[in-house]
Amino acid sequence: FKTFIQKTYSFIIVSSMPLKLDIKQQFLARSDRVKCVDLHPKEPWMLVALYNGNVHIWNHETQQVQKSFEVSDVPVRACCFVVRKSWIVTGSDDMMLRVYNYNTMERVQNWEGHSDYIRCILAHPTLPYIITSSDDLSIKLWDWDKSMTQVQSLEGHSHYVMQIALNPKDNNTFASASLDKTVKVWQLGSNSANFSLEGHEKGVNAVDYFQGGDKPYLVSGADYRSVRVWDYQNKSCVQVLEGHLENVTLVSFHPELPLIVSGGEDGSLRFWHSSTYRLETNVNYGLDRIWCGAMLKGHNSIAIGYDEGSMILRVGREEPAMSMDTTGNGKFMWAKHSEVMQANMKVATLDLKDGERIQLAAKDLGSCEIYPQTLQHNPNGRFVVVCGDGEYIIYTAMALRNKQYGSAQEFVWAADASEYAIRDMGKVKVFKNFEERNTFRPQQACEGIFGGNLLGVKSKGSLSFHDWETLELIRRIEISVKNVFWNESGNLVAITDSSSFYVLQYKADVANSALQSQTNIDEDGVIDSLDILGETQDQVRTGKWVGDCFIYTTNHNRLNYYVGGEIVTISHLDRVMYILGYIPKTNCLYLGDKECSVVSYSLPLPVLEYQTAIMRNDHEAAAHILPSISEDQRTRVAHFLDKQGFKEQALAVSNDADHKFDLSLQLKETKFAFELAEQADNQDKWKQLSELALSKCEFNLARNCMLRAGDYASLLLLATSAGDRELLEQVAELAMSAGQTNIAFTCFITLGELQKCLNLLCDSGHYPEASFMAHTYLPSETCSVVERWVESLGTTSRKVAESIADPIKYENLFPDFQQALKAQSAFSTQHSESTPAVQYPSLPLNINRNLLKELEQEQPVGASVHTKDPDIELDDLDLLDGDEGNGLTADDLNLGD
Repeated sequence: FKTFIQKTYSFIIVSSMPLKLDIKQQFLARSDRVKCVDLHPKEPWMLVALYNGNVHIWNHETQQVQKSFEVSDVPVRACCFVVRKSWIVTGSDDMMLRVYNYNTMERVQNWEGHSDYIRCILAHPTLPYIITSSDDLSIKLWDWDKSMTQVQSLEGHSHYVMQIALNPKDNNTFASASLDKTVKVWQLGSNSANFSLEGHEKGVNAVDYFQGGDKPYLVSGADYRSVRVWDYQNKSCVQVLEGHLENVTLVSFHPELPLIVSGGEDGSLRFWHSSTYRLETNVNYGLDRIWCGAMLKGHNSIAIGYDEGSMILRVGREEPAMSMDTTGNGKFMWAKHSEVMQANMKVATLDLKDGERIQLAAKDLGSCEIYPQTLQHNPNGRFVVVCGDGEYIIYTAMALRNKQYGSAQEFVWAADASEYAIRDMGKVKVFKNFEERNTFRPQQACEGIFGGNLLGVKSKGSLSFHDWETLELIRRIEISVKNVFWNESGNLVAITDSSSFYVLQYKADVANSALQSQTNIDEDGVIDSLDILGETQDQVRTGKWVGDCFIYTTNHNRLNYYVGGEIVTISHLDRVMYILGYIPKTNCLYLGDKECSVVSYSLPLPVLEYQTAIMRNDHEAAAHILPSISEDQRTRVAHFLDKQGFKEQALAVSNDADHKFDLSLQLKETKFAFELAEQADNQDKWKQLSELALSKCEFNLARNCMLRAGDYASLLLLATSAGDRELLEQVAELAMSAGQTNIAFTCFITLGELQKCLNLLCDSGHYPEASFMAHTYLPSETCSVVERWVESLGTTSRKVAESIADPIKYENLFPDFQQALKAQSAFSTQHSESTPAVQYPSLPLNINRNLLKELEQEQPVGASVHTKDPDIELDDLDLLDGDEGNGLTADDLNLGD
């Protein structure tokens, strides 16, 4: 009897505490009057039917119109998605039903469905039926597999049939709301109603079924400002909800939350508790009258249609009620409505890839006495607390047996598994072994509490930490705190706000010493008890400490971890995920989404411990941990060491050949890099190594790497810089074989191999360039080259070919040609000889010589016509006196590779 009285008293207290609702406007589109809305279950789409005869599909994520249909010039009062067929179905005041393919925007079918305005359209979830209701007092079923043949017409109402709703527990039954003041329940295949529910004083506009649990309830809204909840098994009214000031046009049981949602022509949207029938909250967005609404199972969003537009609201906590015991085998618990389920995570995650959904073997633990909004294991995993409806209940985790209960707005566990705290009516109460130990009222209004090594109390613009046992103030911090996360050892804490997070170190010995001696204490608590280790500009959604690594998910759906000031991204998530916990035995991190689907990511504990030791500069401890790190994780560790600047250690640890090669280049370890390049035999690696070898003046290594890389341009530079004729000849032949004719030509001209240069030009079809080169350097070859040039032009442009002059046939056009032949003959011997570089200072420059004048004056023969000086350009070598236009420049010899 005592227990009964206590429990009853507890519920009496709770009845005054509102449900913890968070209502956010997700989408708003102003338009003409909205008569019907529907939500797509797979796409982020809202279907909107307008009084002006148009239908729009809005993308509520991008806030843009996805599709638009001009249905008719009269109001469209009903519409719905048929996802199985990629259709939308509309009903308008011209009595026509129309079907459109929402992908192609083509009209599939249209027909006259009723003899008066069409009020409601539903698609059966399993059968090929469209169900419609109308002002002609009828309800009709249409079979789309039979070209929309009418398979049934139900009559029984004596006034307009405003809305129909399918029973989610039995899709063969549905309810209808009519202005004849009744709600009727029908059976598919039967021509008459099973029964009627009477009690409304005026016409009924809306009806909906309860979707959760076993309650045989439906709700209806009528013109007389009233909302009624019915037990359709007992055919009786359970509750009347009053508060609307005008006609009620929308009623619905929320598919996920313990709420009845109602809206009316007063413009207000009201949220009632579906168990206590208490009015939780009332919102009005000033868009005039409400006409319709839609919700989806598995989602918290509500679509509303107004006189002045449409809106989507997100109601309730985004984070689902779920928790995991990380001390044992990973018992995972979650709540769906009032049902509590459990699964063993360790068994379910065998042989799974990162990010792959885990198939859970769920075990039903039974129903909870309250609607769970949060669910949380204590540190040792023996107990789990369920919070909701302004109450908390502590259960045993194994069998869901009630251990303790009470009223509370918030509940947190301490690091000690036997301690917890609650926030209730502005006070903070601390319990030890389920007995109340201390109570205090914070100096400023308490807005929230946080568990962990210290008791955190959130006030406006500040966060204060208190000792669990004495409740003495440890430290107050000026911050608009969002959440607090402690590590297991209690020396590190992450504090998050709306845009960043801070990692602080807690010095327990400093705090304890100061409290005992009452020194080093100011109005904000113990001085130097908390030190800031780092600040990171990242929005934390959920977090968890593993050792000294802080793992967290961001608002941009990234899974990161923080260690010693370094952020490492584990994965980019494809949806919003919440961290459940980490199990060292499986080396797996577990995350869940709002549907309570769970995925895992491999995150070996030795890796985290090694990284922690490195960040503490404890390299001896890191060396002891390293052997326990598996080979497939070594490269991850090496990349971490690389980012921290420990490149030698990274090179020793890494198993990735590419990473090791990059590290060896950074460390200028050419010998080791050469071994790695030989194993990979990759052109890019040889080029990178050749550049490093050149920078270290290791020319033989550079030459070897360039040859292996096929980098003939760099070899040309190396050969000309070093005066290495043998290498230059080798490069010329290799470039010729590789088809790099520009490099080959440069090599030949530098070597003085004029005939090879000429042959190269002719073989590549560059006859104009070859002719000018022959005229300048090898006059004796001019006629043969010109002949080949003319021959090549004969097939394409004979007129151009006839305009080309041969020096032998047209001597008047080439007055110095004979002298040039003599000069070539006279200097050919000298040209074929190689002049030692040591003689360069005593030789005249080619740019200052005129071979024809030297020949006329019979001056002593000077230096060779060709030059080994790389600074001498080709146009400096002028054989024909005064004929600068015949000089061949480097631009003239652009042969292409």
